[in-house]
Amino acid sequence: MNPISNVWNHPKTSAAGLLIAVVTIASVLSRQGVTLGAAGTGTVVSLVGAIATALLGLLARDPGGESSSAGSTAKLGAWALIALLLPLPFAAGCSGVTVAQDIVNWTPALQSAVATVDSTAALLAPQDAPIFTAATIGFDAASNLLTAQAKAYLANPTASALSLMQTQIVTFQQQVNAALLQAAKIVDPASQQHALAAIQAVATIVTAILALVASISSKAQVAQMAAQSTIKLAAVRPLLDGSLAAGIVAGHYGEPVDLARIQVARAEYAQAQAGF
Repeated sequence: MNPISNVWNHPKTSAAGLLIAVVTIASVLSRQGVTLGAAGTGTVVSLVGAIATALLGLLARDPGGESSSAGSTAKLGAWALIALLLPLPFAAGCSGVTVAQDIVNWTPALQSAVATVDSTAALLAPQDAPIFTAATIGFDAASNLLTAQAKAYLANPTASALSLMQTQIVTFQQQVNAALLQAAKIVDPASQQHALAAIQAVATIVTAILALVASISSKAQVAQMAAQSTIKLAAVRPLLDGSLAAGIVAGHYGEPVDLARIQVARAEYAQAQAGF
């Protein structure tokens, strides 16, 4: 079979093969100590491998199957290039003031997500509501404190104000991660789905804010924050819906969902690499 016509007739399969090759090569280069330079807290090689993995996930969820058009595959390639060239909107603060403003900009969405959590217990089965309420009881206080600290840092960006935000965002992240693990124990399928979706909306915003705070923190400070993170991302990652997270990020920054999905994957990868 003509290899060129095969690529043209089966663009999705060809793209998947290319991405698998990229992931494989990136893995080999990483083991050999080849980095091709730094990219945030990781390396260019690890970043390319992570994005290729994310794109493979996108292809696997594509409902079009082998009938996917060449244009659709090309669009995925374009988003991959954009994601490589552009910094994460929620992890690229040029200054502490810029980051603090971005955190403050997230607070309406955070407060809305927490309000949804507060009202979700009424949607759950009677035996499940107390479990959910106990798991999320600290969300209101945590979000209010984080919002106040972000506004204080924006008004007066000092090292002590940054330290308070670092401590609070990790504390909040741990509360959210613990709540996700508790919600996963809910037996009723409908109740569990409602509970996890409500908590994940908060988790997505907390993850974005954590990335923002980490972007203006030193490596030593990030390492200290990660050390305080005892419930790691790997423990809750199977409970998270990537489409939901991408939708929240895309809506906040006014960008395409495909791009947001890749950015979320990059942020999660960077945080996992940092030890969160």
